[in-house]
Amino acid sequence: MNLPRSLAPAALAAFALACACSKPATTAVSSGASGTTAPDKVVATYNGGKITAGELEKEARPRIADLENKMYEARKQTLEQMAMERIVKAEAAKAGLSDQDYIRKRVESAPVKQPTEAEERQFYDRLKSGGQIPPEATFDSLKDRIGAALVNQQRQAQMQKVIADLQKQANLKMDLPQPRVHVAAEGPARGPKDAPVTIVEFSDFECPYCGAAHDTVEQVMNTYAGKVRLVYRQFPLSIHPHAEKAAEASLCAADQGKFWEYHEVLFKNQKKLDLPDLKAHAGEVGLDTQKFSQCLDSGDKMKAVDADQQAGLAVGVGGTPAFFINGIFLNGAQPIDEFKKVIDGELASK
Repeated sequence: MNLPRSLAPAALAAFALACACSKPATTAVSSGASGTTAPDKVVATYNGGKITAGELEKEARPRIADLENKMYEARKQTLEQMAMERIVKAEAAKAGLSDQDYIRKRVESAPVKQPTEAEERQFYDRLKSGGQIPPEATFDSLKDRIGAALVNQQRQAQMQKVIADLQKQANLKMDLPQPRVHVAAEGPARGPKDAPVTIVEFSDFECPYCGAAHDTVEQVMNTYAGKVRLVYRQFPLSIHPHAEKAAEASLCAADQGKFWEYHEVLFKNQKKLDLPDLKAHAGEVGLDTQKFSQCLDSGDKMKAVDADQQAGLAVGVGGTPAFFINGIFLNGAQPIDEFKKVIDGELASK
């Protein structure tokens, strides 16, 4: 038995992972060398030059990290799918229904609210600002599809609830060790330095999904006050024309001790990130605007932004937002329950 593909946990996970801004694909050199090869071992020579295993590992690490994360997600989704198929089969038999009818009945029993035109326009604007629909596509031409997508989101949310209820009822426990990577917690931070959980966030001020995740992160920090430390690292994407300068501006604000205040203003004004706006925002949070402008115009923060991007690439960041919770990767604008699963597990293990 297979769950309906549109209702399967794996499909839901794929939907969640899609809630992220992605950098353009790049060509990478594939590696047949093992990560355990001695770093100084020569793996290629050319016209008197050479490439060592250490150089290769450094260059290939982003692609390897991405593959490791994908392998874990594939195993996790498959394991959950296997468990859910068996749980649903047992529950459907009790109800005298087929597996698919049982799931469909549970999901469709919840009422669906038809979206308002304001909600549809908000969804359309978010997609358009994120470059996910053609510039020439009008709201009217997509209105029906947007309405259907918003209804489908409600169904997906109900499906997640049904899955969670069934898993809880069946006392499902999955023991699949999640890979951890070392991510330096360097950059503007909030929360206790000795907090048992550290979240390193790679984000882009112009990314609409980062804007959506911003509210979730605030919920996390309030829910786990005193137990979580948040470190913000820059990962502006080339598809967002104002993101690089906004990242530099936030670090100029950090020089004056107002990173988080400025960070808040940027996420509340994602469509106002050109240079004059960035300077205007500085005045709004009480910065010395002359010092701020000098810092921003000088380009002094470009190296720091690039260093954050390189650190993100090295651990497999391919889009934003990307979170590392004590080294455990959480990709995209996930609901707070996904953060809680990881954080609660980390706190329980301390």
